Formats: sequence, C-alpha cells, structure tokens
Amino acid sequence: MLSTIRFSAFAPRTFRRIALGVAALAFTSIAVKTPVRAESGDALPTVGIARVAPTQVKESYVLRLRHLHTGEALNVVYRQGTEYSAEGIAKLNTFLRDHRTMDTANYDPTEFDLLHKLMVRLGRPNGEIDIVCGYRTPETNHMLRTRAALTGVAEHSQHMLSKAIDIRVPGVSTRALRDAALSLGMGGVGYYPISQFVHVDVGPVRQWSFGVRGGTLLARARHRRHKGHSRNA
Repeated sequence: MLSTIRFSAFAPRTFRRIALGVAALAFTSIAVKTPVRAESGDALPTVGIARVAPTQVKESYVLRLRHLHTGEALNVVYRQGTEYSAEGIAKLNTFLRDHRTMDTANYDPTEFDLLHKLMVRLGRPNGEIDIVCGYRTPETNHMLRTRAALTGVAEHSQHMLSKAIDIRVPGVSTRALRDAALSLGMGGVGYYPISQFVHVDVGPVRQWSFGVRGGTLLARARHRRHKGHSRNA
C-alpha cells in the first residue's frame, strides 16, 4: 500500500494531508497486527513496559493485654517483620511498670516474642493475656518475698531484670498454659496452681512449681530456693 502512494508537487494540499493520514493508519495497523516472537532462549522485548517490583508485606506482631491490678488494657503492634517498633515497645514498658511504685524499665523484647508465640501455640493468636505481674523494683520484690515465710518470690527475680511476666489466659487452664510455655523452650516457666498463674521469662531454660498439694509442691519450691535456685520467679 505504501508503495502505491505518490506525491505530486502540484497535488492539492488537502489531498496530501489525506494521503499522509492513510499512510500513518496503514503503518499502525501493520505494527499492531504483527506479533512479537522470541526465539528459543531469547528474552521478550521490554520496551515501553514498566516493571514493578512486588511489594513485600511485613507481618504485624500484635499483643492484647489486660492488667489485673491497674485495670488497663493494651492492644499494640510491637513488631513489623524483623523490626521492633520503638513506639510499641515503649507502650509495653509503660503498661508493665511496677504498679506499686510506678517505676518503668526497658523490657527484653524477646519476652514479647515469647508471649506472641505462646498465644499462637495455644491457637489463640488474637486472644487476650491477663497480666498478674510485670516489672518489679528491687524494693517491691523484697517486700513480696519477705511478707511470709514462703511466698514463691525469688531473691534475684527475673522480674527485676525486665525479663519476666506472670500471666493468665482466659479460657485456658493454668496447667495447659504451663505445658504450652514449656513446649517453647524459650526460658523459665513457673507453675503456680493455687494462685492460678504461670511465670514466663527469657532467662535460662528451667521450670519449677509452687503451691500446696498435700505439701508436695510447697516442699519442692522450698528445697530449690535453699539450694540456690533463687532466680526463678
């Protein structure tokens, strides 16, 4: 078609415009209808094609907590992917303060990972955790430890190091909660069946029980404390 179009120096200007338009349409039609073929092993042409890198969605790590002493509740994203949220961690540190003295401390963030993994293990990733005790100042720890002959409070408690939390999970028995915590193998697990809570920390891996069941558990807790296992509760 292109070879049949001829221009004359004396052709009317209108005719030349029409001819140019027809030629352009014909060329476009040929270009569109001609498929692009790649030989074996050749990459397809990418001219005019914008490549968009896939967006990686970071997993949000959420904790839902309720403090049994202050009555406060917290729903917080403390981590995105592999990065901890400074704002989320700060909120947790305030929430877990010593409610007797109002002192705060900087928690080991792996303690929050422990809580998150524990809720996943229990099949309750969106469940709420009741906080019995968070951070303790040395003064509070001493008071709790010496108010009775046997209290289950360790002299060098992980609570003073901001590495321990005493918890309950509504709808989950204390024994089941303890078993789930033990299965993680992330630190210390204390079982308090009478007070109905479980101590979880990110200190050395160990376990203990404290309570009264025919005197057995009480004697076991006392024996361990006298043997130097004083970094438990």
